[in-house]
Amino acid sequence: MQDRYRVLLLMETSRMYGRSILRGIARYCRKHGPWVFLRRAPFYWGTSGTQGSLKVLRALGAHGMILREQGQRDQTLKLLSLGLPTIVSPYTEPFAGPPNILTDDAAIGTMAATYLLDRGFRHFAYCGFGDTYYWSRRRGVSFGDTIRGAGFDVHCYEYEQPGTKTPHSWEKEQAILTDWLRGLPQPVGLMACNDDRGQDVLEACKAAGLHVPEQVAIVGVGNDDLVCELAAPALSSVALSAQKAGYEAAAILDRWMGGDKVVEDAIIVRPSRVVTRQSTDVFAVPDCQVVEALRFIHTYARKEAIQVDDVLRSVPVSRRSLYDRFARTLGRSVHEEIKRVRIDELAHLLVDTDLPMSQLALRLGCCDIKNLARYFKQSTGVTPLQYRHRHSPQ
Repeated sequence: MQDRYRVLLLMETSRMYGRSILRGIARYCRKHGPWVFLRRAPFYWGTSGTQGSLKVLRALGAHGMILREQGQRDQTLKLLSLGLPTIVSPYTEPFAGPPNILTDDAAIGTMAATYLLDRGFRHFAYCGFGDTYYWSRRRGVSFGDTIRGAGFDVHCYEYEQPGTKTPHSWEKEQAILTDWLRGLPQPVGLMACNDDRGQDVLEACKAAGLHVPEQVAIVGVGNDDLVCELAAPALSSVALSAQKAGYEAAAILDRWMGGDKVVEDAIIVRPSRVVTRQSTDVFAVPDCQVVEALRFIHTYARKEAIQVDDVLRSVPVSRRSLYDRFARTLGRSVHEEIKRVRIDELAHLLVDTDLPMSQLALRLGCCDIKNLARYFKQSTGVTPLQYRHRHSPQ
């Protein structure tokens, strides 16, 4: 096998998604490389678009490519015509032929819906980009199916952006989005198709005079920490395993450049968890005692092995009353809520750290690792180690 492959990287880097894929590629190459990466010149050199003609690209002597769909779809098709082993990350629609890096939009929509349901919402909305992008459509369908399966309706934003020949005017659309938001029942749990769209909704809420999260709670997708933290209030978001996908893409490309036949249809980017920030830091529950109990659980269950008795000491109601209130307002028990929060925290630690289960259990204030692992599998369908392998880069 050749010692050094020359790989052309044409990935978008202004958002967390593209940067995470690149981090996964880099991680693979540190273990299995080295590769020589050919990249687009930085913006401050005064260059833009796909660099050079196909003749120039051929002269680079690249053995393979990993590329994001370019500004115009035909630009990407021209790059694919080079005939190199190529992994493509589409934006408008998947490409026929090469392996595509695709998000698991069904799982993303379901995770966002379940998250808002768990916070007690009974009114729901979805804001995407219409039919322009396949991933926005699919996330909206999955979100709606999950919400309707729980017995509730979903209000969908129907505005369609103009085609590429007519520049998109945010000033014009903001007024339309603002009017739509004013017409929603409140409080409403809203899923935006990605973090940028979530930021659009936040701005429109301000224009509409709506309070976030009290009247409109918003969750985006992508967990781009810069976009989410610059938003006001900070945006909650579904985190994606894009770094894992980048690692898998590099592994497939490595085999392909080495002469193996590639049969993989797609590299899947899965959601790992919802990162809660201020835009959803609320419980849409009319019972103030249940809200106080929930706040106690979400504060302490992530670091201590609290019990129902600990929750009871935080609210001035009887055990029977608290049980009845939880069942009536949330449809689950106090114990189930404690377990759910602890499982969510363990999922976060499994992905964001490489600590062994023994140390993760200590962080959760748990001394019974077997019970913790059993609860985790009951909730997620996989063991903690399987979950880590599915979402974390190698």
